[in-house]
Amino acid sequence: MNRLFTTTAILLTVVTVPASAQSREQRQIMADVRMLQEQTQELAVAIATVTQALQDSIKALNQRLDQANDTTRKGFADQKVIVDDMGKDLRAIRERVDDTNVRVSNVREELEALRSSIPVAPPQTALPPSTDPNAPPPPAPTTGPPPSTAGLSPTRMFDTAMADYAAGQFTLAVTGFEAFLRTFPRSEMADDAQFQIGESYFALNRWTDAIAAYNAVTQNYPMGDKVSQAFYKRGLAQERLGQIDAARESWNNVLQRTQDSDPVHTLAQQNLDRVARRPTP
Repeated sequence: MNRLFTTTAILLTVVTVPASAQSREQRQIMADVRMLQEQTQELAVAIATVTQALQDSIKALNQRLDQANDTTRKGFADQKVIVDDMGKDLRAIRERVDDTNVRVSNVREELEALRSSIPVAPPQTALPPSTDPNAPPPPAPTTGPPPSTAGLSPTRMFDTAMADYAAGQFTLAVTGFEAFLRTFPRSEMADDAQFQIGESYFALNRWTDAIAAYNAVTQNYPMGDKVSQAFYKRGLAQERLGQIDAARESWNNVLQRTQDSDPVHTLAQQNLDRVARRPTP
């Protein structure tokens, strides 16, 4: 009986030991799993914290970049305004300088006109004083009257002659423009004055004199801005005289010197076409 009890106790012990050992391993595994879960949660929290910090940093960086871009754009806009203002100031200064140069040129021409109009008195020899108390005093030196153009500026002389031309006083206008050319031969308006002489003769139907005046424009002022018009009007005067071939040559000179968009070019071409349609006598 005792032997049977002992044997049963041993069997129970053998069966019970592996079960308890297995329970300890499971508990250890569960503990490890819980520990891993806790570590995973802690890692997830850390990752979330770092991600939020990175997002905040990126947002702050973007804001700074936007502010920097706004500042840069504003700086460029301010610089553009400054540059534009400087450009306007420079243009204004350039216009003032050009106006000053024109005025200086006019003053220089006026001074030259005054210098040429002032007569030079001949040198006089000193006479010994007279000892006769009844002798008459020496006569005062006399000078001739100054020319009519003394003190006139180029612009004033030209405008006066143009006023005579506009009023239909063509002969008086010719006299005024010729006086202008004698007084201011190097003026920038010299070619205009010579052209207006031709225009005055043209208005008087003095075709030969008009042709001579227009020839003076093309020969004496080849770089002026009246050459093409002088050739055109010379052709009209030549046509009045029946010089059709010479008129064609004048109008062809206009075509060679001007562009298609120039009005005088169109007029010259129209006259060439009109003459070409004229029946041969």
